[in-house]
Amino acid sequence: MSSNIELREMSDEQLDATAKEAAQTLFRLRFQSQSERLNTPSEIRKNRRLIARIKTIQTERQKAAS
Repeated sequence: MSSNIELREMSDEQLDATAKEAAQTLFRLRFQSQSERLNTPSEIRKNRRLIARIKTIQTERQKAAS
């Protein structure tokens, strides 16, 4: 997983790509958790928090730009 420092160093395009990838992973994990047993249930929480961090950084950048 990416730390906050690594996320802040990313460009806007990289953040978008990382957010999309994390959202797809989260969808797969949720689907898998409903259909079968997950090996690491904490991965759902980690992906949710990663998406939240990315959205927070994007919002900060938008506010700084305006």
